[in-house]
Amino acid sequence: MKSETLNNKIIVTRFAPSPTGRLHAGAYRTAIFSYLFARQNKGKFILRIEDTDRARSTKEYEENIIESLKWLGLDYDEFYRQSENVARHQEVLNKLISENQAYLSKEKAKDGSDEIKEIVRFRNPNEEVSFVDEIKGEIKMRTDDLGDFVIAKNINEPLFHLAVVVDDFDEGVTHVIRGEDHVSNTPRQILLGRAIGAPTPIYAHLPLVLGVDKQKLSKRRGALAITEYRDQGYLPEAILNMVAMVGWNPGTEQELFTKAKLVQTFNFQQVQKSPAIFNPEKLNWFNREYLKKLDDESLFINLAKWYGEALPPKLLPLLRERLTTFADLKKMKEAGELDYFFNQPKFTNELLKNCAPLNEVIKLLEIISEMDFNKEKIKEVIMPYADGEGRAEVLWPMRVALTGKEKSPDPFAVAELLGKKETINRLNEALKLGEK
Repeated sequence: MKSETLNNKIIVTRFAPSPTGRLHAGAYRTAIFSYLFARQNKGKFILRIEDTDRARSTKEYEENIIESLKWLGLDYDEFYRQSENVARHQEVLNKLISENQAYLSKEKAKDGSDEIKEIVRFRNPNEEVSFVDEIKGEIKMRTDDLGDFVIAKNINEPLFHLAVVVDDFDEGVTHVIRGEDHVSNTPRQILLGRAIGAPTPIYAHLPLVLGVDKQKLSKRRGALAITEYRDQGYLPEAILNMVAMVGWNPGTEQELFTKAKLVQTFNFQQVQKSPAIFNPEKLNWFNREYLKKLDDESLFINLAKWYGEALPPKLLPLLRERLTTFADLKKMKEAGELDYFFNQPKFTNELLKNCAPLNEVIKLLEIISEMDFNKEKIKEVIMPYADGEGRAEVLWPMRVALTGKEKSPDPFAVAELLGKKETINRLNEALKLGEK
């Protein structure tokens, strides 16, 4: 079910992060849901950098946010920096004061000093504020306890609540989608919106994102920035799909969704009200599934990039099955796990152990034609012998002879990659070593 527009206006959502650090993947769920909802309703998705915290905001973090959204494929229609709207914030602040909806208040500084500061407070009408949240339903809150709350440090420095309300009004934001930790901010912002003549947007407060330890997801608790996942070799499609499923499901067993399908399927009615878990193991599952779906050309290009050189196309099926992320390929290269494909393996007689079963393995492999020399056929021919003699007794020396490694893909897959001639050649070389 789709939400109604406000006053028949086009639906406009926004992602409004502060560039004070690299945002973790959970924080981008807000961007994803805002994007999906806007695109589903043929509306606009805005990126607004809320950089009025001058001491902590940096260009580096702003660029990281932009880079992350681009990598995820979340294209935005308009871009704003809150710091560029300060003159407008001041204009509204002065108007509120002139209309007696806000006032200057001289107060002692809260740092314990005797300094007197002139702040601006909003004249609270002390009334009940109610709104229907797209996820939480109807919410009613008395505003009496808020008192006349502060909206500016001084006449020239409006604070968060006022700046956000003015920006949302000016940018035509109809739906404010954000974390549930902002629910307590909503009454203040609704009051301010009414005071400046802004329509109240529709709110959707998303449940918290927790780590597997059931604690709030954060950088301090091991959450990674989006670009860190990229640099670890994850696919953007996997990240997008995984994060979209944190706290939302389509009401079916389906888990794999393209971006287009997410746009078509997403709705707020199926966003859970309770906190959601971000599970790195589940992310790995998503990434493995997307690696399997990647077309051969894209896989080949990515493998070459991460390995540092082009790999033979014959390796693609094996690596597609073995990799969780592309960074695994770097680890495999450093460990020499693919050296066996390029060079004759070197190993000791101690590692080879008993090589006698290789005589029978060679005889069985020679029966298979070049055309039928694939892992399924090789397994079909070898396994009855291995089951009779003991799998470890047969498959261990076969694995070592072909790869020189204790750990490697199964020897049937390796034999297929090497081809019949090279496979039998390596088994014969191992026999020679074992007979010395």
